[in-house]
Amino acid sequence: MLARRLDFLAYAYESGEVSRAAIFLLAAEEWRQAGQPAMALDRYQRALDDGGEVSVDPRAGIADTLFELDRPDEAREVIEAIRADRPVDPLTSLSVAETLAAYGDLQGALEWATEGVRTCPENSGVRDALLRARYRIRVDLGLPEDELDALLDVTHS
Repeated sequence: MLARRLDFLAYAYESGEVSRAAIFLLAAEEWRQAGQPAMALDRYQRALDDGGEVSVDPRAGIADTLFELDRPDEAREVIEAIRADRPVDPLTSLSVAETLAAYGDLQGALEWATEGVRTCPENSGVRDALLRARYRIRVDLGLPEDELDALLDVTHS
């Protein structure tokens, strides 16, 4: 099982091109895919505790997993802690927006996606993903197109 191999690698890892925290994040995702959210939660926490460089804040994964474990109040506390550490990087904003949308908080998801778009460099794949997520959320909310939605049209014309 890949999750176990990544665990082994993370625990044995000393240094290299990626951080131990990044390996723990990969392991966490594999544990989630394997239907083991408690193991995933532990690996996200280890990534956070490690403090190494990662592509997305491990707390986003922690929040998503807490929702999966039916612990929404704790998940929202984690999301608020992420918000307090501004500026939030765009990939983390995308992750939180997708989590909130998946668990029915479309207004919160829209706020996170909008903030992510506004802080993301132009001509970035993450920005395009944020624009697409934001557009889908706005459609689900029944909102009319706005100036940021128009940027999505420009990017894909």
